[in-house]
Amino acid sequence: MHIGFITSEYPHPRVKHAAGIATSIKNLAMALVKKGVDVTVFVYHQDKSEVLCDGDIEIHLIQSKQFKLATWYFYRKHIQKYVNKVVNDKKINLLEAADWTGVTAFMNFKIPLIIRFHGSDAYFCKLEDRKQKFKNFIFEKLALKKAKAYVAPTTYAGLETQKIFQLDKQKIKTIHYGLQLENFENKTPKIYNKNTILYIGTIIRKKGVLELAEIFNKVIKENPKAQLILIGNDSPDIITKGRSTYQLMQNIFSDEAKEHVRYLGKIPYNEVKKHIKNAHVCVYPSFAETLGMVTIESMAMQKSVVNTSIGWAQELIDNGVNGYLVHPTNIDGYFEKILKLLNDEKLCLQIGEAARQKVETLFDIDKNAEINIDYYKSILKE
Repeated sequence: MHIGFITSEYPHPRVKHAAGIATSIKNLAMALVKKGVDVTVFVYHQDKSEVLCDGDIEIHLIQSKQFKLATWYFYRKHIQKYVNKVVNDKKINLLEAADWTGVTAFMNFKIPLIIRFHGSDAYFCKLEDRKQKFKNFIFEKLALKKAKAYVAPTTYAGLETQKIFQLDKQKIKTIHYGLQLENFENKTPKIYNKNTILYIGTIIRKKGVLELAEIFNKVIKENPKAQLILIGNDSPDIITKGRSTYQLMQNIFSDEAKEHVRYLGKIPYNEVKKHIKNAHVCVYPSFAETLGMVTIESMAMQKSVVNTSIGWAQELIDNGVNGYLVHPTNIDGYFEKILKLLNDEKLCLQIGEAARQKVETLFDIDKNAEINIDYYKSILKE
């Protein structure tokens, strides 16, 4: 079997951008290759066109192009032409693409196309209660309606997307993202930097970072030794139109809290894992995810996580057993759970151990790759 992935991001030094979608695609691609599946990745919107190898995975970078008219249409047709040629040359059996802004709208392929719900613009607009551009909705709907089947990383993301676009429920399969668990071992869970609270993700309103600033103000009042470490790219703010969401956080932090905050920006992935290992508690108060890779990465490294309580997170964490679920707007409730974990080392270790067990059960990429392969085969048989 030969699978092709169409994406705007992938973790490779020559690729312009890589975030959660990129990590989940690479994890799956590597696991598929280990099981004898050939994988080709097509990454569009790149600075130049070239073909790279990442181990046994072949990566095709597709350069951005501008056209005199309707670039949104003709660039898609350009991607289609390129992909179809490689599909023919490499005998690719099935393609997979993301739903974001409907990149495969207006594209036609001779082989089946699956769309994975990494999170459409319409999905995030619904969760954030903001208006979507009509053009984006049309593109996403066209792309989804043309796909043969769909994969959702959580049942919640699948149902919400199905309702937004009126899709056939029978065509949606829930398959969780997964981790290569051997890369997320923590053999010394009792060794960490006490009172260190870690957040990883884009510094953007929808991730609950403004609420996190309020929460940390309360933490520092009760625990003057607490430290908050923030890792991720800063982002413009969609409401105020300001250029920096981190600046908005700065405006919320108390003077005392500011002295205990370290914003590291974007750092290499190996360093991120070190920070997870060293953290006392990890916090992800997001308003909008389909699953949240950093949550399961932190759980895999036996960390106590205080997560959002919104739909998708309920499939990752059993509240009070292997983490805590609190709505981001519940500032007092969120603060109380963080403080409880900082003050109870035994509880922290117990929850961290249970978190690892949950990840081994649901988010082992080797197991989930088999589920993907079986699903791909079922689509090809139709």
